[in-house]
Amino acid sequence: MRKISFSMLALLAIIFSCSPEKPKLTDEQYSQLTDEEKRSADHAIDGIVVADDRLDLTLFASEPMMINPTNMDIDDKGRVWITEAYNYRSNLNPRNPTRSDGDRILIMTDTDGDGVADESKVFYQGEEINAALGIAVLGDKVYVSVSPYVYVFTDADGDDVPEKKEILFEGVGGVQHDHGMHSFTFGPDGKLYFNYGNEGKGIHHADGSPILDPLGRPVNSQTQPYREGMVFRMNPDGSDVEVLAWNFRNNYEVAVDSYGRMWQSDNDDDGNRSTRINYVMDYGNYGFKDEMTGADWRTRRINLEDSVYQQHWHLNDPGVVPNMLQTYAGSPTGILVYEGKLLPEEYQNQLIHSDAGPNIVRAYIPSQDGAGFSATIKNLMDGNSRDNWFRPSDVTVAPDGSLFVSDWYDPGVGGHAMGDQDKGRVYRLAPKGVDYKVEKPDYTSVPSLIKLLQNPNRATHFKAFMALVDKGDEAKGALEELFASADSRMKARAFWVLTKLPNGNEYIQMASTDSDPLIRVAAVRASRINQLNDPDFLLKMAGDEDIQVRREVALAIRYQNNEDVWLKLANTYQSGDRWFLEALGIAADGFWDEYLSAYLSDKQDSWMKTQEATDIIWRSRSTETPELLGKIILSQPGRNNERYYRALDFQEPNSKTKILKSLLATAPEEDQLIILRQINYDAASPDRELLALAKSTAGSIADNRDFLDIVRKYEIKDQKDRLKELVYQSENNQHSQMAANIYSSLYGMDDIKKEIDQGDEAHMIMAIEKFGSIDNEGMAKLLAGYYTDESKSTIIRTAAMEAAKGFNSEPYLWEMVKEDKVPADVLPIAQKILLSSWNGNLRAQANEFFGDAAKSDYDLPKMLAASGNVENGKTIASNYCLACHKIGAEGIDFGPGLTEIGDKLSKEGLFNAIINPSEGMGFGYETQLVKLKDGTEFTCIVNSKTENDLIVKLVGSSEQKIYKLADVESVTQQDQSLMPKFPLSETELVDLVSYLETLRK
Repeated sequence: MRKISFSMLALLAIIFSCSPEKPKLTDEQYSQLTDEEKRSADHAIDGIVVADDRLDLTLFASEPMMINPTNMDIDDKGRVWITEAYNYRSNLNPRNPTRSDGDRILIMTDTDGDGVADESKVFYQGEEINAALGIAVLGDKVYVSVSPYVYVFTDADGDDVPEKKEILFEGVGGVQHDHGMHSFTFGPDGKLYFNYGNEGKGIHHADGSPILDPLGRPVNSQTQPYREGMVFRMNPDGSDVEVLAWNFRNNYEVAVDSYGRMWQSDNDDDGNRSTRINYVMDYGNYGFKDEMTGADWRTRRINLEDSVYQQHWHLNDPGVVPNMLQTYAGSPTGILVYEGKLLPEEYQNQLIHSDAGPNIVRAYIPSQDGAGFSATIKNLMDGNSRDNWFRPSDVTVAPDGSLFVSDWYDPGVGGHAMGDQDKGRVYRLAPKGVDYKVEKPDYTSVPSLIKLLQNPNRATHFKAFMALVDKGDEAKGALEELFASADSRMKARAFWVLTKLPNGNEYIQMASTDSDPLIRVAAVRASRINQLNDPDFLLKMAGDEDIQVRREVALAIRYQNNEDVWLKLANTYQSGDRWFLEALGIAADGFWDEYLSAYLSDKQDSWMKTQEATDIIWRSRSTETPELLGKIILSQPGRNNERYYRALDFQEPNSKTKILKSLLATAPEEDQLIILRQINYDAASPDRELLALAKSTAGSIADNRDFLDIVRKYEIKDQKDRLKELVYQSENNQHSQMAANIYSSLYGMDDIKKEIDQGDEAHMIMAIEKFGSIDNEGMAKLLAGYYTDESKSTIIRTAAMEAAKGFNSEPYLWEMVKEDKVPADVLPIAQKILLSSWNGNLRAQANEFFGDAAKSDYDLPKMLAASGNVENGKTIASNYCLACHKIGAEGIDFGPGLTEIGDKLSKEGLFNAIINPSEGMGFGYETQLVKLKDGTEFTCIVNSKTENDLIVKLVGSSEQKIYKLADVESVTQQDQSLMPKFPLSETELVDLVSYLETLRK
């Protein structure tokens, strides 16, 4: 890289010294900076492109004042609070230095009004807050989220030194886990909202007792319907905790607007281009795992969607709320609803979101879509085209309406890894020429409080809300005046305070007749929170002309047996509005028998002629639903009935089986395959009718994957020729591997040996390559018979040696090497396999045995400065990466996808991920040691654990394997990644990284 000239530096220095504001470098000037210069705080602003030229980005704070900000809040004085993460995942990454005093909560202040923090004070420091992921400053309380705890610090005298530190919640996920507890935010209704990701598992009070739902069920991932990541609401004192939505993967923050509506982002299983933005509908299931079984999204199912994001979130399943927006690749972090007036109008009242993966801050513009929403994207800040170490971790609004963005600043993101411990930044985004000025708030007078209630800063809003409630009748007149104003959102803020005053329910009735449907939405939400006891209120609101108001009514009657209201709502449903259909389903939970019977009672058989009725039956969970689904399936032969077959999976299992068996006698022939795939079958105690049908059907199954599923499920042995044909086919390597494993289980190793030995040398080599993909000790022994047989040709022995890899095969190869039974001419291949083993212990032993042949003392600065051969890197990726990762349509779906890895990791991050794979294991891809009760042990990735099954992926395979939980003794997470440290030279590493950098969207 060419360095910037001395003369240019001198010229820039003169320009900077004469100008109050440093001019931003052009693309050409920036490209001439050294990497060290680019990483310096002096050029932090130069590394970020602001999409709107009306806005100005300034650096509020940076290292060494603060480092590694994971989360941020701004108090009503305009001071920036951050949680630092110097000790991030120090329990998993021993290479990282640690700060023995623990991580810090900092308060940074601009005391001289120049828009730059010049004072940094430690509010608290301690090991118990290492790598906290959430901070909310609300009054004299500071809520700090650091799994498995939520702490509340109290600073009653306002001296920035907490008098108390109390545990609010405990038992939330693993220690320091990114997918655990996230930050709290204040809602306009006086409640606090918060969430946790899918490592949260459950939530408990400080005394260890679980949070219970209205039916007395503990809120945890083992209690249906609750799964994975969840959203909650509570009173500021921690009482009345409610679970509001569930089944997210890593919903990082929740944002609440002035009407009480919730919004958040959710990360996908890394690398699967399915990151999403959700409108969070109360009590909604958001589909990360199978609602009934908890199975992973990759588990093959009837009516499986074509696109990955639809598969990923089970969007075709009844009972799953739609996504508002797909953002595809990303590592989403902080989110808010911007309700200020300082930024240009197109950003006002929109969602603003930071996504650390693609180095970007965006605005999302929602628009009504039936009872829900869709949205478009507008970029605000982009570091990807210049400085891809820009990792925005949070966005927050200051009291003046300007936007603050915290920057963790690192070569990588996610996977519990960290490449830089010394840097971190906080930026301010505001219209050009607008300085950062925060007036001292006055919480004593009602006029001032009314003004402060409208402030976009949550800390200010909170204190004004509480003070106005305390004022009571004294504030009523001013609040009523604001409630009568034309600004809908500020009108809503006044409304929520009025509902907390004496006779507050009168304002709910008043708002319910307002001409603004969003105020009527708030009225219905408030009626639920205030427990308005008016039997006619919801019935009246169920007739509202606005579908979004009716959606809120549906959500309001959950847990209530309110048949009249539900029927009134159901009769307004129009097919195609999935949001409203799901709202009806949420409302009917627990009352489906009564509701569905009443809904169909006056329709007689005409219900089958209306799409609305069949939609509601598809979504229903009544005891009569299976029979009704069966009637729908039989009524439309020749049409695609997979949607209704899939709906049977959400019914009582015995009823499902009964209906499927009855359909066998009358369903069209094309449906018989679906039934065979879907129906429960126990090979140990086979149903003769099903087995006979499977045997007679298998030969005519056109789809190869369907054929393999049926042959495996029913253990059909008379399809040997077709199975063998699939082993040898080259179009789909996944099907070839599946076929080889099924062939082995049905016919055994002796048969495979006979197959290899017949034919000429070319046939033997192909048979060894194809059947050699079977990863077990039996195949390892069979292959050893070929590579140790010196009477065989070199090419055959080489093929056998190259096939002798695999997690379960390599221990046998290792024993052969130690006993000096591997011939010298193929020993280098064995050495390469063992030094690249996914088994960390075996790899270490092989390193010692071969004299530490795997190079680990790489010259990283030299490699970073080098340019590699992209084509050679692609070849290396094909040889190493595709064995366990997908790149586009190629490779194995075992580890995280690499299709857009160049957008997620910087050059430094890519090198570190390859050289030190155990430092950055993505969540859900950690190494798990499974021990079975029969003594068998194996390592794998656990995709999911259902009520009865453990579903895993074995190394190098995209196929899932199912073990009965009754047979499992233990599952233990290991510190070592399943990804080996590949024995690559520095040149090969540079070439590989150069290729991976090109993998972008």
